[in-house]
This record gives sequence, C-alpha cells and structure tokens, in this order.
Amino acid sequence: MYWMITNRNITGSGLGDKFADLSFWKNESKNATDFAAWKQLKLDEFRQALVQVSDTFPDPTKTGSEDQKHVNIFVHGFDNSWSSAAGTYANIVAGLFSGAQSLGECVLFTWPSQGSPLGYFPDRSEARQSAEDFADVLSELYDWMAMKQKQAAKDPTQACRAMTSVIAHSMGNYVLENAMNVAWTRKNRPLLMSLINQLLMVAADVDNDLFRSGEQVEHGDGEGIANLCYRVTALYTGRDAVLGASAGLKHFGKRRLGRSGLDRTYPLPDNVWDVDCSPLIATQTSGLDVHSAYFHEPKCYDLMRSLLRGVDRGVLARAGSLPSVLPKTQGPPPA
Repeated sequence: MYWMITNRNITGSGLGDKFADLSFWKNESKNATDFAAWKQLKLDEFRQALVQVSDTFPDPTKTGSEDQKHVNIFVHGFDNSWSSAAGTYANIVAGLFSGAQSLGECVLFTWPSQGSPLGYFPDRSEARQSAEDFADVLSELYDWMAMKQKQAAKDPTQACRAMTSVIAHSMGNYVLENAMNVAWTRKNRPLLMSLINQLLMVAADVDNDLFRSGEQVEHGDGEGIANLCYRVTALYTGRDAVLGASAGLKHFGKRRLGRSGLDRTYPLPDNVWDVDCSPLIATQTSGLDVHSAYFHEPKCYDLMRSLLRGVDRGVLARAGSLPSVLPKTQGPPPA
C-alpha cells in the first residue's frame, strides 16, 4: 500500500508545482505513479487507516527493537515533479518496505519543487515554505505519540506498535531541518521523548556544520533534528557533482553535508554521525547521477535497512558492514 501527504495543488492529471493546503492520499494499487489510483482522504480517515495497519505490527513488548516495524516518511529533494517523486518513493518502498522483510509502512511527503542546482534560491524559498506544512505533520505525529506514551504508562498493551523514521533526500533535508525546528519550538523544546527513532539524511543539501551547537540547547540550525531524533545518520559521497555545484553557487565558505560529511571542527551531538557511501555506488555512475544513486544501489539499501533497524554503529563497524568508519580521533562510534 502507498501513502502520501502533500502541499501541492491538484491538477487534472496529478499534482502540480503550486502550493495548496495539505492533502492526504492512499493508493492500494501496485503503481505509485498512476495518479488515478490514488484516493484522497480526510486527515482523520488517513490517520485511522494508517493506525489500523500499524496495529497489526508485532507487539513491541515481545519484539526486539531491531525487529520492530516502522512508519517511515520519505521527503524528496529539489527539481522533482510529482511523478518523479512518486517514482523514487516507489523504489524505496520496493527496496525497504515490501515483502517478507518489509520494515513496515512508508509515507511520501511531496512538496512543490521546481528548482535545480543552478536555480537554487527559488527552490530554497519553496522548501522553507513547505517546512511550515511539514511541521504540522510532525506536530500531529508528536501529539499522537505523546498520547500513546501516556496510555502505555497505564496499560503496556496500549503502547504504539510502530517506530517512526524519516528518509530525507537532497534539499528535502532543508525542508526537514526547518520543520523540525518549528515542531521543536511549538512543543516547548521537549527533551523527554524522541519524535523520530532513526533519521537518514541522504545526500543532504544543507551546511555540513548544521550540528555545530553540539550538545548545547540553543537556537542552532540542527537543534530540532538533534533533540527530536534518537539517531541521525548522514549518508554522503565526495563524488556527488550536483552538491559540488550547489556548494559553489550559493554557500560561501560552507560545504554540503551530503558531499563532505560532518564538519568535525565543531563538537557534535552524540547521536549524530555520518557514513561515506562512495564505495557503495558503482564506479561507472556519473557525477550527476550519483546524487540519487543511493536509491538504485542494492548495497545502499542494505546499509539503510541496517540503519533503520537501529543496529548499533559499533556492531556495524566490527562486522565490516560500513564502507568507512569515524576517524580514530573521534573515538569509537557511539551506540
């Protein structure tokens, strides 16, 4: 089953590139890019349908954390038409959320994106505007999880059966960054509950010093992400020519997280780390295609599956499952 939340306008043939109120959709066909197969739902109907599915997940009190199912949200990047975003989303569902080894359910959040690496500023403005709408989604999720947490304190059988996770690609990470900061502020900067269990920042088109505030609680760009997520993993490669153009055109003196990895001249939060995925992407893949190659490479999916399952970083490193590990000067990878 496919799920979608969007702030795109509805056209005669699909979803357009203009802003509209949030709408909610479900697709029970096998074709995510066939707009006719999508059925629009009201928010309550969408929530009820998703909860109904997640209620069939294994009982978390009887299931190890690595084997629990997820409700995941995928946020796409820049210059994506609706059909392109839906196609990438379908690949992710096929790679991680289908079949006997399915990690659970995946929801597409698609936003009006008309930009390109050379037309960055218009898309950045749209991403910032979309962040307000995505923050509404995260706030709804936070309220639901807080309610389930209270219910579980009284009756463990009422615990939420789904872990929450996010995969954000390219400038979708800028949408996420701003949305998490809005949600973090709306909920009075809570420190007692993780909204997102696992966050994968794939080829992130954001500054690589995003988490420069370290463990300090202050108004830093990455504060919402660091404090509302249990673990954050940035997947990057220096072979990404798209982000090379991005950094050269619009960010004076700061590199892209998805091309250079984390800036370790600053202290980092303990729950944030990165993985150089260069060895996982076929050598014949061109520089421009590298930017989205993560969603076409089986080895990348293997890594993402382990990360979403919450496998300990030290375990992954010792098992040789990582293409690279943190420098020795940073100490062993935290849990």
